[in-house]
Amino acid sequence: MSGSTKAMGVLTVGALVVVTAYTAALGSNGWLWFAWVVLGAVTIGVVASKGT
Repeated sequence: MSGSTKAMGVLTVGALVVVTAYTAALGSNGWLWFAWVVLGAVTIGVVASKGT
């Protein structure tokens, strides 16, 4: 994995932690979860494209 791919993975995991903490503290926000799912899908796409 390249450095940028690792950074994107770390960003995705960090965003999951932030969204989970926000949900626990202030209640669920559908847009935050939607944004995290999109970020996760993009990260998976980048990882898959780098593997080929």
